Amino acid sequence: MQDPGVNAPRRLPPIRLWFGGAILWAFAMAASLVASTIVFGHHMGSHIPALTLLYAAGGALGWFFALPLIGWLTVKRPAPAVLAAWLLLLGLLTILATAGLFALHYRIFYAHWHAPFPSRIWVYQQVFTSASAVYQFAVTGLRHFFPVGFAILFVLSFTMARRNR
Repeated sequence: MQDPGVNAPRRLPPIRLWFGGAILWAFAMAASLVASTIVFGHHMGSHIPALTLLYAAGGALGWFFALPLIGWLTVKRPAPAVLAAWLLLLGLLTILATAGLFALHYRIFYAHWHAPFPSRIWVYQQVFTSASAVYQFAVTGLRHFFPVGFAILFVLSFTMARRNR
């Protein structure tokens, strides 16, 4: 009798790829920020270490959530579909994770001036503070993913699509 799990698609990625890839992708996104500040002269003074950590954490979270989703969506798909999944999902989830962490940091900074927790005013303040943070990240933070982060994303996506063949 054949094991029922032999032909079933894997639900979770290999642990080495999942965690090792998250660490490498975190370094890549931190490098993208540093390269952007050096090449384009986006001088941020004493905020560089904190922002580098923020971009690295966003990259790690983006990879951590994107990898199983990509694996699940690309089962028995051709290489172009795998390439598109890597480009779209890893890129979007990395940006969303980084923007979310930025919004969380923004919220922590402004929490001192917000109303008490369970009030209706607090909910409004939470929503609008987070929306403002995401907008500010979109305007000032996305540029740090280009061109280095996008180039790394493209090379990685192409490599993973070829590996899946």
